[in-house]
Amino acid sequence: MKTIKKEFVKKTSPYEEKVVKIKRITKVVKGGRRFRFSALVVVGNKKDQIGFATAKAQEIVDAIKKAVEKAKKQLIRIPIVGTTIPHDTIGHFGASKFLLRPASKGTGIVAGGAAARTVLELVGISDVLTKTFGSRTSINVIRAVMDGLKNLRTKEEVAKLRGLTLAKNEQ
Repeated sequence: MKTIKKEFVKKTSPYEEKVVKIKRITKVVKGGRRFRFSALVVVGNKKDQIGFATAKAQEIVDAIKKAVEKAKKQLIRIPIVGTTIPHDTIGHFGASKFLLRPASKGTGIVAGGAAARTVLELVGISDVLTKTFGSRTSINVIRAVMDGLKNLRTKEEVAKLRGLTLAKNEQ
């Protein structure tokens, strides 16, 4: 009789995921309270892609799994120049504003708050200066950061939009 060995190979994903916030949410019904959990997750490949999502479920683990799957479907690509961003930008969402500034190599991520720092780490930016204005709720800050990152353009993209060509020393 043959024995069959099964090898369980864990599929490695190129994406790293971090849970930013988990909260218990309550629905009040006739018979009492129903508890569920909401998870806010950020997913990135530490090169140039980033996505985030929230999901709800009866158990924390299920909420995190759902959020990770949703975030992987909403990935966006961000232009990165070396270890920083190409230019200053401001992202807006609701009452939150988020300022991003390029920084010299070795500066690190100067960000007040875990939510913004998580997004910037997972997208692969390691040198940036930031400032949060207005609402500092984690979901609003993440959406403002994502808005700011979506507004980034490289020199080549700006030149193409303006119908210009770059000199060889500018590239």
